Amino acid sequence: MVTSQRFPSSARLNRPSEFARVFEFHRSASGGPLVLYACPRMLRSSGTIDAESPVRIGISASRRIGNAVVRNRWKRRLREAFRMAWSRLPAGNDFVVVVRAGRVPSGAAGARQVEDMIVALANRVTARVGYAEAAKTEAARRVSLGAQPESERNPLAPPHASAKARLPKPKRRK
Repeated sequence: MVTSQRFPSSARLNRPSEFARVFEFHRSASGGPLVLYACPRMLRSSGTIDAESPVRIGISASRRIGNAVVRNRWKRRLREAFRMAWSRLPAGNDFVVVVRAGRVPSGAAGARQVEDMIVALANRVTARVGYAEAAKTEAARRVSLGAQPESERNPLAPPHASAKARLPKPKRRK
């Protein structure tokens, strides 16, 4: 359980590749102003599903929902709701919460409402019939392709072999 007042980096999705992996899994549920995407976590060594790993969350609040004050208020509210609901979320999953629109719920009742919404959406996504089968299929696909988890990749290496063979950018005309 997350016990400190800070939102630790181990409980967050930090890299764009981690967000992309969750979005590419294509499993989501929406309710009210939130859309929650889910993806099971993979073991670093074998690429199989790790059902006991702690839950991680990523937050996406675009400029469409408002100015910086509104976006940051949403992010603070979602981080706090995640901290409070951490133990009730299905273990072994990564979640991305996307704010669609709407006002930020205020007060203690608003915080409780966002917390309950996150738990309900997470349980709805992971309880769907095809979620477990799709997770197993994705894990098998990653193993067969020899894909390394994000944590084992060399951050200085190009993302794929063709990155080395890129042509230079054309010069601008004057």
